[in-house]
Amino acid sequence: MNETLRLGSIRGIRIGVNWTVLVIFGLILLGLATVQFPLLFGDLPPIVSWMAGLVAALTFFASLLAHELAHALTAQRYGVRVDGITLWLFGGVARLRDEPPTAGADLWIAAVGPLTSLALGAVFGVAALVAGLLELGIVALGVLGWLAAINVVLAVFNLVPASPLDGGRILRGILWKAHGDRHAAAVTAARAGRVFGFLLIGLGVAQVIFVPGLGGLWLALIGWFLTNAASAEEQHAHVQGRLGGITVADVMTPDPIVVRPDITVASLLDDYVLRNRCSAFPIVDVHGRPAGLITLAQIKHLDPEQRVATLVSDIACQDDEVPRAHPQEPVMSLLPRMQGCTNGRAIVVEDGHLVGIVSPTDVTRMLELTELLRGGHLPGARPPSARPGDPTIR
Repeated sequence: MNETLRLGSIRGIRIGVNWTVLVIFGLILLGLATVQFPLLFGDLPPIVSWMAGLVAALTFFASLLAHELAHALTAQRYGVRVDGITLWLFGGVARLRDEPPTAGADLWIAAVGPLTSLALGAVFGVAALVAGLLELGIVALGVLGWLAAINVVLAVFNLVPASPLDGGRILRGILWKAHGDRHAAAVTAARAGRVFGFLLIGLGVAQVIFVPGLGGLWLALIGWFLTNAASAEEQHAHVQGRLGGITVADVMTPDPIVVRPDITVASLLDDYVLRNRCSAFPIVDVHGRPAGLITLAQIKHLDPEQRVATLVSDIACQDDEVPRAHPQEPVMSLLPRMQGCTNGRAIVVEDGHLVGIVSPTDVTRMLELTELLRGGHLPGARPPSARPGDPTIR
């Protein structure tokens, strides 16, 4: 889930929000200010309910951030790189660049989020008791009580043993530790997530039919999201099982054809595109250092009449928009970064010098090779090779 607005960073972890946060924030605020708090507060002025709802909603999202930050900081402790945290419609997500190194790390990275929510629920619960004892008013008691309850509900829901919920990742860690097979553990947790998602969809549909209101629709929507996310996780697990142990160097196209940023798009077409079977060209500066990347998709969006006067640098992906990888990096850790401006490409850099490029076609070919050679190959046969220097699949 991409961020729409960046809020800042904590210990190098980018914090952002997606625009869909406004939807759930508005629903929470509306429900608290017009339904729940008026029932609790009685005849207090509506402005009090709205202000209390605003404070409660903002604090709830701060609690969500704490939940995700707990995941991210624990991941960093285990040496897992974190790209950032994004709050969105269904809560939040901490984007981990690497896979946890051990089953224990996987388990604790997952468990610390619900534990944080439970701890926050306890803190708000104690605060609500203190507010009641000190007679600080029904508004303070109502806000603190709601925050205590919603954090406990968040923790309990996330502990359901079904991916992509934290409970599913805990299940994955337990199965991984018990049987030593991360791939099988991830597939089991993902399938449990799909079953749980279908269950929520069924319950939501039943509620829509038999119970007035929009609660059933919301439940079905959550189930639909979980089902799709679980299916994606299962597919990711299968890919990881086939690409495990394979590095970027095994997948990349070495020594790609490069271009200078100061040539025109017309020259690029005449001298490079029409003479080579490439759909993307890394850009290097006068010192040979990477300076961006241009793809055929960017050229296609340019008016043909402007090609003579437009420089490659004017329409190319800039250097900070191009995913980079090291040759010895696991290819699985690169895949999440292969998105955005470059249409799925990444450049491979070693000691500041460009040594290769990775495209979706390179990854797909490696997947096909691993599938082809999964059961071994005929005696004396060699793995198919499309270019010199391709590695033998290990």
